[in-house]
Amino acid sequence: MNLRSELNKAEGFKNLELLAKQVVEGFIAGMHKSPFHGFSAEFAEHKIYNQGESTRHIDWKLFAKTDKLYTKRYDDETNLRCHIILDNSSSMHYPKLDSFSIDSLNKVGFSALAAASLMHILKKQRDAVGLSIYSDNYDYYAPEKGSERHHQMLLNHLSEAVVSKPLNKQTETYKYLHEIAEKIHRRSMIFLFTDMFQTTEDEVKLFEALRHLKYNKHEVVLFHVFDKAKELNFDFDNKPKRFIDVETGEYINLYADSIKESYSKTVDSYFEALRLKCAQYKIKYVEADINKDFNNILTTYMVERQKFV
Repeated sequence: MNLRSELNKAEGFKNLELLAKQVVEGFIAGMHKSPFHGFSAEFAEHKIYNQGESTRHIDWKLFAKTDKLYTKRYDDETNLRCHIILDNSSSMHYPKLDSFSIDSLNKVGFSALAAASLMHILKKQRDAVGLSIYSDNYDYYAPEKGSERHHQMLLNHLSEAVVSKPLNKQTETYKYLHEIAEKIHRRSMIFLFTDMFQTTEDEVKLFEALRHLKYNKHEVVLFHVFDKAKELNFDFDNKPKRFIDVETGEYINLYADSIKESYSKTVDSYFEALRLKCAQYKIKYVEADINKDFNNILTTYMVERQKFV
């Protein structure tokens, strides 16, 4: 298959970077008063440039006016490193969509836009960000960097993941989390976007992999991405339907009402077990319902950043 040709045919995000900017600006505008000082790395003051310092933050416009060199000093100058991990298995492409917008997202689309929004903030704060994308392969890896070229490259790979439409791609989360953990040596914030649906291994191995990410004092946030109405509440009309496992191809024919109650109880128990396991291993668990906005994602980032010292 010619991936580039297929991507050109697909209707993905028209402009992921612009949408991410809108998400972040809307979030900030919606807060009456932010308790998170330095969140957007706003400019604070000028200081005289000293010979030998980096020229990166010289205010060249001010130099043109005054013929003197000044650098910008910011409220929040940290060297945060962040690695974003995206599950791109077939189940993450539920529900099936042809085009994407803020109001029309499937699981992978929600995750990609959330990741791009976090990247937008990290870019404003001049922090380094890396990206891993996996399914039943380790599809993509980029180490943590902060350049504009790197930022655009990551956005491009997020956009490609959204329209990739993987067929029968099972989730090998446990396997690739171990590989990712081996690659990240310096202390980082790690954001994992996954629906936690895995058919090949039990959750013991999965949490062993998550614990591996906790090595080197990484802070790990698990964004559990799912369609709450369909995948938890089983909100389907009571007409005969064929429910297909997109990762294995297995299917079952039934009326939704015949299993709705038992299904919801089983899935809710599984989700609660995930929460308890995450708490046990000091992994931040965040429910990410694709039918809601991104406030929970961005608030989590702000809180965790304040704790990351």
